[in-house]
Amino acid sequence: MTANEEQEMELEALRSIYEGDECFKELSPVSFQFRVGDHDESKSFLLDVSWPEMYPETAPQLSLDAFFNNRLSLETKQLIISKLQEQVEVNLGTAMMYTLFEWAKENQEMLMENHQPVVSAVTMTSNTDTNIPIAVAKKKEKKEQLTKAQKRKMIGRTAEQNWRKRGWLEKLLKKAEWIKGEMDRRKWEV
Repeated sequence: MTANEEQEMELEALRSIYEGDECFKELSPVSFQFRVGDHDESKSFLLDVSWPEMYPETAPQLSLDAFFNNRLSLETKQLIISKLQEQVEVNLGTAMMYTLFEWAKENQEMLMENHQPVVSAVTMTSNTDTNIPIAVAKKKEKKEQLTKAQKRKMIGRTAEQNWRKRGWLEKLLKKAEWIKGEMDRRKWEV
């Protein structure tokens, strides 16, 4: 069986296994992303895998360069890649993506045991090629999202307050009382 035929068979198997799985994403027929851990979890990472032309006879290219992994330290990334490379060497010559992904999921705790979240710093290089931290990245505060009903209720309250502030409501009530009084008076006159 040629390398392309083996790749096609493995690709078909991966599609059927990970169909509907949010952790697996096929970027192209030879490039994949696999998230290990929950999206919100600090010990999760995104593994990029690309197949060279002669895969599975040659090792796939593994990368943790995705933006999702910015919070991982360089040491943690190197540890994960080295452990995954060991698994690649053991499985070289066979379809290994499923085995590799499942091994990463099962060993996530071991791979991330020394992980300390990294706070990204924006740096700028000057003419002397020294890195100067400019600012520490801060999480944007999310605005509270209101439902339509909540917005209507809030507008209703503020509209009533504005009427009171301007005295319109009181003026209307006085006018209504005056009109009612006028009508009562005219009733007696007839």
